[in-house]
Amino acid sequence: MNMEDIAKIANVSKAAVSLALNNKPGISAGTRERILTIVRDQGYLPKSMIKADQVYGVGKTLRFIVFTKAGIVLEQYYKQPFFMELIHYLEERARTHGYSLMFSTINVQDDQRGVQQFLTEGNSKGIILLGTNLGQDMIRQIAGMETNLVVLDTCFETLAVNFVVMNNVKGAYDAGSYLCDRGHEHIGYVQSDIRMYNFDMRRQGFMTALTEHQLNISDSNIFTVSPTLLSVQEEFKQQIQDRLNRNESLPTALFCECDYIAISVIKSLTEMGIRVPEDISIIGFDNISEAEVITPELTTIHVEKQVMAAHAVDKLIQIIEQDDKVKMKTIVDTTIIERASCRDF
Repeated sequence: MNMEDIAKIANVSKAAVSLALNNKPGISAGTRERILTIVRDQGYLPKSMIKADQVYGVGKTLRFIVFTKAGIVLEQYYKQPFFMELIHYLEERARTHGYSLMFSTINVQDDQRGVQQFLTEGNSKGIILLGTNLGQDMIRQIAGMETNLVVLDTCFETLAVNFVVMNNVKGAYDAGSYLCDRGHEHIGYVQSDIRMYNFDMRRQGFMTALTEHQLNISDSNIFTVSPTLLSVQEEFKQQIQDRLNRNESLPTALFCECDYIAISVIKSLTEMGIRVPEDISIIGFDNISEAEVITPELTTIHVEKQVMAAHAVDKLIQIIEQDDKVKMKTIVDTTIIERASCRDF
């Protein structure tokens, strides 16, 4: 969500949105109120907005902060299914406690002074930080600037910071065990070309499951793709075609580090005339809404996004209202969802 999106919804110019947000003259009272109502409904606060009270009212406001960059968390991250659901549940949970939730984004490349100014904007009671694409040093820096903080969707055990994350290791372990139990021995792995905590933990869990079944994955069965495309990926198709040109057998099953990858892999294989699951079984991770739209429907690991959101909001409110100083690492277990993209071998 950005100012252009607000302008389109309100059917006004971007300049009019800016005037309304900054409480400047130049638009009618009715237009100003319509814009501010849309902003409140969307839960959006641009980073240039300093006085949140004039949009959200005085008092109980939480802030959801996202550091964007090329990779997983893009400028329009809020349009990605996983983050869309997460944001919905965060806003819903905050509302049950009588809090408003406002959203702010900043480029991860900004210098420390810019980050510090950004964090102090908005007059919120506390911050939920999307940690998906953030490293340990950045989170340590932010935690040093903001005490009322919960980091969502990553975890660093050595930091004295509150984290809420899905159980990546268990989820991928369950995926690996599932494929092995269904008779697959020639298994491949499709990884993201952008590395982060969640993907590294998933790899660890999946490989542990295979090791326990006395199996391993050869280097030739590890494929690398973009994690943010739902469309056919030509590079992946070329990797598969190269295998076929060498008369090498393909894996009977592939684990994909996220559903975006899994869906693009299914589309790529289908375009090549390779059938899922008849020729290759596919299993993903996240259980985004598109997992039920793709043909065949995707077997995947379900992430309890609603539970994660509730834990993040509840912990932050405990910090704010009860001066809770105990730091916690909350890991929420996953479950496997069986659909049509896997078969016995």
